[in-house]
Amino acid sequence: MLPSMIQIIEARIPESPLQCNQTLCTLYNTYGRWGDRKDCYALNATYPTTEEELRAAVSYAVKHNLKAKVVTRFSHTMPKLACPDQAVQSSFVISTEHYNLQIQIDTANAVVTVDAGVSLRQLIDALEVAGFSLVVSPYWEGITIGGLISTGAHGSSWWGKGGSVHDHVVGLSIVVPASKSEGYAKILRLDEQNPLFNAAKVSLGVLGAISKVTLRVEPSFKRSITYNFTSDVGLEDLYVDHANKYEFADITWYPSQHTAIYRYDSRVPLNTSGNAVFDFIGFQDNPTLIPEAVRASETLLERTRDAHGKCSTAAATLAYRKLTANGLKNDGILFTGYPVIGYQSKMQASGSCLNSQSLHTSCPWDPRIKGLFFFETTPILPASLFRDFVFDVKKLRDLNPQSFCGADNYNGIFLRYIKGSDAYLGQSEDSIVIDFNYYRAKDALTPRLNQDIWEELEQMAFFKYGAKPHWGKNRNIAFLGVDKKYPNYNKFIEAKQQLDPQNVFSSNWSDEILFGKELEKSDGCALEGLCICSEHRHCSPQNNYYCSQGLVYKDAWVCRYSTTVPPS
Repeated sequence: MLPSMIQIIEARIPESPLQCNQTLCTLYNTYGRWGDRKDCYALNATYPTTEEELRAAVSYAVKHNLKAKVVTRFSHTMPKLACPDQAVQSSFVISTEHYNLQIQIDTANAVVTVDAGVSLRQLIDALEVAGFSLVVSPYWEGITIGGLISTGAHGSSWWGKGGSVHDHVVGLSIVVPASKSEGYAKILRLDEQNPLFNAAKVSLGVLGAISKVTLRVEPSFKRSITYNFTSDVGLEDLYVDHANKYEFADITWYPSQHTAIYRYDSRVPLNTSGNAVFDFIGFQDNPTLIPEAVRASETLLERTRDAHGKCSTAAATLAYRKLTANGLKNDGILFTGYPVIGYQSKMQASGSCLNSQSLHTSCPWDPRIKGLFFFETTPILPASLFRDFVFDVKKLRDLNPQSFCGADNYNGIFLRYIKGSDAYLGQSEDSIVIDFNYYRAKDALTPRLNQDIWEELEQMAFFKYGAKPHWGKNRNIAFLGVDKKYPNYNKFIEAKQQLDPQNVFSSNWSDEILFGKELEKSDGCALEGLCICSEHRHCSPQNNYYCSQGLVYKDAWVCRYSTTVPPS
């Protein structure tokens, strides 16, 4: 248990998601609210610094019949995978915040082995000093190595091993429950020849506690990036060629603005001139007044149902991204023109807001300020189905383009590429990751402007096209029926039963995600994506939001604003 203490805050760096006092610990995610808005508690917490201390922590949980979960120093997942049992007295948290000391680079074999709590930025910087690069990574650097492979985090590429980091893993160690004679916990060393390896690469934290990860790396290289802001006409026919031509391609689609941004991103020789930095504007360390003003403006537009105002800000957002090249800086300070060339270590991931040096700056979503608060929906579609999905989205958009401005205020519809994987909970074929953010109210029972559009888009992706959910993102309904979407799902469950037969690392919340359970419906449950509406009360009839049929995807049931009550 952490003792109570008074700290003098010298800078607004992100707060630890695990807060303990003398009676219990509370686990938050980085946004300050879980999907169901219910707090997550544990009776106790421990902070191992070595693999043996991690093994001892698991042993303690098993010996005392506790439910255990591993948490990281960042906690950026939206689903409650890291929350232990709802019975606080039997809940135990193991934090890897201080388990981040070992980064061992094997130069002869071009691999690196790291403690699970090592951050992505720590790893990238250490590799750069040694003359190596991690080939792919998430765009956001505020994540640990153990956390990112557990949830299937990724960059964007169909080349080589592809954009998912777990497909570059060649070995890992995991601490699992054991018998009394084995000390209640043991360390398994898994490699590509071990039948459990494909289960452990994307494990959601329900198999045990990952202790070390070994990744394949390559000699340092540089990248050249150019953004092409152009029409979205033909997007459905260009996405395959785009991925095949550029190693780190992606596309940002702004439907309301009829615009697509194609990222031309490839390696260049190491001696090519350029020392650029990618400091993505959404992750920059801005004065807190900026995200607070953005949020206040967005809330006002929501309250006044001003779709035109949202479209004006969407157009301004797009113009600013074009002016600043989305955060690319040729000399590390300013954008001066394309192409933008720099070392892989400076171009693959960003997150300058993590290193705030002032009380007056922060990450835009920091819950300690009145900043951004949003949902993030992330379906993953087989590439073969993406063309038809785009056609459906365009049909929905063309009914009322203004209805899409809510997401275009953020990052539009962000499209990335990942390859088929042999991980049991990975993608079974080459796929497109579809990512969009949209306004979330501070009050769970407050509906959103054009809420029905985002619900229809969400249901269209997950149910009409059978998209798989990103494990670290999404609202609860994205996981409905997830057990039917993975060809090797049963193999994963068999591995789970073998490694953790007592379900030490499972909880009510992680079971909801892993088994795709539908929760009991209640008033307003559809507003937060906790259910699909089937009655008006699941929406917000007091605010004129009623359960209605989808406009393009007729099997969708969504909460739509209407001044007249539709038939039940």
